[in-house]
Amino acid sequence: MRPLLALCLALAAPPALAQSDQYIDDRSSPERVVTSLYNAIARHEYLRGWSYFKPDTAPPLDQFIAGYAETNTVALRIGEVQTEGAAGSIHASVPVALKATATDGSETVFAGCYRLTQVQPAAQEEPPFRPIQIDEGSLEETDQPFDSAMGSCEVP
Repeated sequence: MRPLLALCLALAAPPALAQSDQYIDDRSSPERVVTSLYNAIARHEYLRGWSYFKPDTAPPLDQFIAGYAETNTVALRIGEVQTEGAAGSIHASVPVALKATATDGSETVFAGCYRLTQVQPAAQEEPPFRPIQIDEGSLEETDQPFDSAMGSCEVP
């Protein structure tokens, strides 16, 4: 288990300024994949953001893009990541808190969980190579302040 990882990514800006933000595309750990997802969203690079999802479980691209149409900036906090191995794969649950600032300046805080899978790299012998991918994610609006909000990845 990892200690609480607080990644406050003061990301995005209007599209013209987003390009000056640091580009992050890191698939080396579940938390870095989620960080990369929100870096892509912050930079308005929606196809890149969508690409972190497993192809057969990804939301439709047009719905994914529409979900962020009014988003100006995002800030992300990641909680304690839980992992477990099973039959050549590593499954991870990543609790998150997200503060989204809309183009009108209003802020909304969300809490939720992303579930990711990594097929053991040494077990992959046929192309294409499959990096860590998001299997699913769910976010719910919360009344908690961003600094104290955190999602839960408990199985119902």
